Parts: sequence; structure tokens; C-alpha cells
Amino acid sequence: MKIYVPADSSAKSVGSNSVARILGAALPQAHMVRNGSRGMYWLEPLVEVETDQGRVAYGPIYAADAESLAVALNGNGDHPKFLGVTSQLPWIREQTRLTFERVGIIDPLDPVDFQAHGGLAGLRQALAVTSESIINEVMTSGLRGRGGAGFPAAIKWRTVAHAQSDVKYICINADEGDSGTFADRVLMEGDPFTLIEGMAISAIATGATHGYIYIRSEYPDAIAVMNAALDIAREHDWIGPSILGSHHAFEIQVRVGAGSYVCGEETAMLESLEGKRGMVRPKPPIPALSGLFGKPTVINNVMTIAAVPYILAHGGDSYAAIGTEKSTGTSVYQLAGNIAQGGIVELGFGVSLRHLVEHFGAGTRSGAPLRAVQVGGPLGAYLSAEQLDVAMDYESLTAIDAMLGHGGIVVFDETVNMAQQARFAMEFCAEESCGKCTPCRIGSTRGVEVIDLIIRGQDPDNNRELLVDLCEVMTDGSLCAMGGLTPMPVLSALNKFPEDFGLTRERTQK
Repeated sequence: MKIYVPADSSAKSVGSNSVARILGAALPQAHMVRNGSRGMYWLEPLVEVETDQGRVAYGPIYAADAESLAVALNGNGDHPKFLGVTSQLPWIREQTRLTFERVGIIDPLDPVDFQAHGGLAGLRQALAVTSESIINEVMTSGLRGRGGAGFPAAIKWRTVAHAQSDVKYICINADEGDSGTFADRVLMEGDPFTLIEGMAISAIATGATHGYIYIRSEYPDAIAVMNAALDIAREHDWIGPSILGSHHAFEIQVRVGAGSYVCGEETAMLESLEGKRGMVRPKPPIPALSGLFGKPTVINNVMTIAAVPYILAHGGDSYAAIGTEKSTGTSVYQLAGNIAQGGIVELGFGVSLRHLVEHFGAGTRSGAPLRAVQVGGPLGAYLSAEQLDVAMDYESLTAIDAMLGHGGIVVFDETVNMAQQARFAMEFCAEESCGKCTPCRIGSTRGVEVIDLIIRGQDPDNNRELLVDLCEVMTDGSLCAMGGLTPMPVLSALNKFPEDFGLTRERTQK
């Protein structure tokens, strides 16, 4: 008997380690695999069992349920929390899992299991062609940065590949600080070899010899799994002085961030990697030409680089056939906040926000009417219930003054106070600003004060105009997205929910 109990940190937070211990003691004959999460967090801990019909799921199985499940598994498998064949559950069956195709399925640190499920196919293909062919394949796929900027990955790679330098770097930004986002963590804990494979492909394409994975300190499990995976990858020559026996040398190390949100910005991350305080660098020069230690550097998000093995294994055309014309491939959407069914959903770009929230998410957890959804992290716009039919792609969201960001979706019901949410955005910026530029450092502090004046009803019309002017200065004058995007949630809350500020819609539209 083979039993799967997730070691994903979210599953562990609701008792999966206790469940594994109880099942292991009650079923000593069983082989237990500590897999990643399938992404159905309302069902965690989710226990799966290999049967003649395939893997079947039980959940949520808490410690109090483990003994009765062990009895059931010793019998015919009947249990009140039996869910059915995992792959046929609607949440899983209706997704298009490319980047996450192995997450929750394999043992994260078993190299044989990884290869048995298609791992290394992309790397072997990369070794069989030229570096320019690799970049062309990524260009054909239309892969864009999943960290939020949406910049074409192949252009970054080509710039680094053509740069003349004795040393080049690949830096992966896993400083996943946006509220409501957790895809990077889930992948690193559930399928770390995919990230390593993607980095190795990027190194072959660009001529890089050193790579760093910059992981936030709040992710201790991801840090441990990635370090263990790197040791295994070195043992099998997936990285090191000779990748799979080739002339390509590439080494990867994990670096742990110190808890600064602004280090999610690429140049602040570089400063931190160099042992300095995480502060934003002005551009130019761009990191692709002068990045880490002044050398050409590819900087990609975890979700960007993790899509690369699939593209090399199946072809850029195959990837580009999914999604929309300009937003190709899949996006990993993360459902969080006041939502009944939170978790990971990977689908092609273009799916509606309504489908994600109402179908996959099953509406609000409280059962109260939905009032707002924030898309794209704490710097993303608030969308009203009337905007749920927007397509989830870069162009459609930009058209309504919103952004996709890292794919985070945070749901709020009718009890939310949107003036307080706007205040939180400014307060968050003031707290997390690196302090290098005045619009962000001072503007966010003044922003909190002005919002407080509006809420108190103190000269609301003039203070509203002042807040709008302040947001314009922050947008146009900030060095990076920290200050430049903070006005997005503030203005969207102000314009769509003026009554929470004590304003009428007529006042807001002046």
C-alpha cells in the first residue's frame, strides 16, 4: 500500500505531520510518501492512497480522523471523508496544469520519480540544440515574466546571451511577499527539481555559470527542500561542473532574504545578494547588462523559470497555443482571503475572474455577498463585484486600470471597509519603503494622514483632491513599483467605494 500525506507547509500547519505519524504507526506495512500539496487547501490535510483505480483521496483528514482512516484502509477503504479518484475531482480535472503538472503527484526529493513523470526532458532537449535555438523556442512560446511585469523572458535571455563577460548569473526571485500569493512556495516544496531544471536550461542558453535562488526567510520549509534538492541534483550531475556530462558548468546556491518586501523588486534583491541593504537601484543600467556584482544577469520569477522545462520538452508552439494572443500559456492563480475554496488553480490566460472566484473558489467563505476582489497583491487594484467578468490576462486587466501581478486573488465580502483597505495600502508602503526615493518614502506617510482626514470628514473635497495629486506624484516619481503602484489600490478603493470614505459618488467623480 502506498499512502501520500503532504509535507507542504500549509498542510503541516493543519496537522499533516500528526496524520502521517498516526497512519505510519497504524499501517507499518504501507509505504508513505510525503508529497507536495495538490492545491486544494480547504481539503488539507489531503491523504491519497494508490489503488487499482488510481490514486484516491480522503480529506480533510485531521489527527482525530487518522485512526479511523487506518482501519478503513485495512478493510475496503470506505470512510466518511472519501472523495474519489483524485484526478477526477473537478478542481483538478478542469485545470490545465503545465508548470504544476507534477506538484502533489511526485515525491519532491525523489529523482527517479521526477524523471518518471517527465522531468529532465526539457534539459536534455536544451543540451541537444544551440543556445540560440533555446532562446528562439522561449520566444515562440510567448513566455512573459510571471512576477508581475510581464516582460518577455526571451528578450532578457538574449540580452544576457549576447553580452560579453567572463561571468554571468541567473537569479531567481522567490521573495514571494505579496499577500494572497503562495505559488512559488508550493512549487519549491512540491517539485523543486523543476525550478533547478529551468535554471539549468537558462544557463545553457545564456552562458551563465552561477545561479542564486533568493528565498524569503519566512519560507523555512521551501529553503530546506530546495537545499536538499540541490544536493541531489549535484549528485546526479544535473548541475555542477558538467551538466549531464556536457561542457556546460552551472552551480546554484540558495540565499535567504532578511524579510524586506522591497527585495521582491529585482534590483533591491541584487543589492541584498551582494550583502548590502535592500534598496532599489536606478535604471539604466539594466540588470541584463550590469546586474549582480556588475555582471550580466538573468532575473526571473519562480513561475517564469518553472515554465521553461515544459516549453523545451513540448515546444514553444504547444505552449503558445494556450491562453490568449498576447498572454500565452498558463497562469497559476492563487485564491485567498474570504473564499470558500482557497488554493492553486493553473489555467490558460483569459479565464474570467468570475469563473475563478465563483466556480473554483465557490464564493465567499462567510456566505455573505462578495464586495471586492484585489488582484495582483497588496499593490493591485480592487475590483468591484460588477467587474468579475474581466478576463485574467495582462491586456484585459490593464484596460480597466488593474494588473495581474503574481496571480494573487484576495476576496472580500460586504463587511469590508474599503477606506481602511486604502489606508492599509499607504501604511504598508510607508512601512516597507526602502527609503531611497522621496515620493515613496514621504508620499506614503502623507497618504496615510490625508486618508485619515477624509475619513474624519475634515474638508473632504479638498483632501480628496490632495490625495489624488499625491498618488499622481507617487506613480510618476517613484523609482520602483513599491511607490509607483501603491496608488492603484488607493485610487481604485476611492473611486469605486467612495461611501466608505464618507464621500458621495458625485463628489468622487468631480
